[in-house]
Amino acid sequence: MRATAARRLEWMAVRPTRQPEPEPDNLAACLSSPGGLELVVEMAHDLRSPLTSILFLAEALQRGQSGPVTDAQRRALGLVYSAALSLCGAASDVLELAQGGNRLVDRRPEPFSVSDVFASVRDMILPLAEEKQLEVRLVHPVPERRIGHPRALSRVLLNLATNAVKFTDAGSVEIAARPLDRNRLEFSVCDTGSGYDTSALQTLYQPFRKSPTDLRHHFSSAGLGLAICRKLVKAMGAELEVESVPGHGTRFFFVSALPSATSRS
Repeated sequence: MRATAARRLEWMAVRPTRQPEPEPDNLAACLSSPGGLELVVEMAHDLRSPLTSILFLAEALQRGQSGPVTDAQRRALGLVYSAALSLCGAASDVLELAQGGNRLVDRRPEPFSVSDVFASVRDMILPLAEEKQLEVRLVHPVPERRIGHPRALSRVLLNLATNAVKFTDAGSVEIAARPLDRNRLEFSVCDTGSGYDTSALQTLYQPFRKSPTDLRHHFSSAGLGLAICRKLVKAMGAELEVESVPGHGTRFFFVSALPSATSRS
């Protein structure tokens, strides 16, 4: 019966009428093909799912949901969480750039708390900062209740702060929002890293750039995070700027119009 079934399957099989297209020799050939962008997007999607699971599990373990956790284990889980968050952010950056990179999830301005945004960013970068013995400072505006785009703002500040912590070996990282007038705030992320020569910043915001050696000590060579930050800041009606002093540190900043939410209540 097995032989009869095998012959029946062979007889019923549909054979291709033409030869399949040859497979690309390597990954570079795949990425440069017409479907290369779709391949990158699919890979980024495939990365985000397991990374999200790692974030969920690390957070649950930190909270002691599976039993008591020692201080050393809590710090280790914090580093696992930070690393997974960084990778998840990179995957999101790839997806965002593939779709244009300047979309605001919260298209309409809404009331939000700047303090809450800062606290959320601090909580996510704190495990790595503590491991490197860096101080994380927050400077809140008064009034701190504003009307704007909190999700885009949070993503920009998280990218900049993560970068600052990652490439600062000693000192501090400051996340600040200082009022310039009644409606405008200057947001900044400042670190005490080694700084760099600003003449080397010609390709700073270009994704997949080939960075000079000195920039590789300060920024990811892929440049995805900074490219997304610049696009999101521009979508909020501002411009992302940077200043740096070799041996003293780096400061990213932008000015955004965010009316007070309390004045409209």
